[in-house]
Amino acid sequence: MDKQKLHELRVFAAEIRLETLKVIASRGFGHVGGSMSMADAMAVLYGEVMHIDPKNPRWEDRDWFVLSKGHGGPVMYATLGLKGYYPMESAYTLNQPNTNFPSHTDRSKTIGVDLTTGSLGQGMSEAIGAALGSRVQNRPSRVYVAVGDGECDEGQIWEGAQFAAHYKLDNLVCLVDNNGRQLDGAVADVMSHGKGIGAKFDAFGWNVIDVADGNDVEQILGALEQAKACKGKPTCLILNTVKGKGATFAEPSGAHSSQPTKEQWDEAIAASEAALAAVKNEK
Repeated sequence: MDKQKLHELRVFAAEIRLETLKVIASRGFGHVGGSMSMADAMAVLYGEVMHIDPKNPRWEDRDWFVLSKGHGGPVMYATLGLKGYYPMESAYTLNQPNTNFPSHTDRSKTIGVDLTTGSLGQGMSEAIGAALGSRVQNRPSRVYVAVGDGECDEGQIWEGAQFAAHYKLDNLVCLVDNNGRQLDGAVADVMSHGKGIGAKFDAFGWNVIDVADGNDVEQILGALEQAKACKGKPTCLILNTVKGKGATFAEPSGAHSSQPTKEQWDEAIAASEAALAAVKNEK
């Protein structure tokens, strides 16, 4: 990947972070932590890797993205808005009456959302079904599913992992947002994953790629290219991320959900605008 493209992806990630903050700020509170940690992965997926058409969101041969951790909806709304699926400003009605942008992603409401999610674990099963369906229909579509490390407490994740490996779904990539925290505290304290989530996926027969910095677009892109080259088994990317990345009131604590003051919102948005300007000026 040339330097110009990597620069464009870093700019896109910074734009996604800023718009994610604006989307949640429109409601005043929400799931900032797990939305902001995914901005870089979303930039790589929608900015380079996935075959999509914003003018034809239901294009049958498109690649699919499933946000199994559906509470991270704001980062998806920001990404889709910036890609032109709808006017970005329309997402500033997050979780308000009659909105098309609920707190958790809903395919019947939001243009560009492939599958409805929110009940943790179920998005993994949906993504596996989509991957198997694409193969049965001889479609070129690849399916990408994002799950949280806390979400991996759900047994449904591991039932799905066993199924996907057994059926050799090499058109499926699972991205684990491994930010170390969940609603009730540190993942290691709430429900430890022992030798690690990657070790579990490996035991089920997946191709596992550890991304040391899951907030670095170059590392994410390289891992996704490796995933495409893998045949005969699904791939799991362990994205070692920072929860709340780029949100001044959330990153230090790794907060899962936040209800900051207006002053804190203003500070966070200003800092994100400055970060975007700095990235744009990079050589």
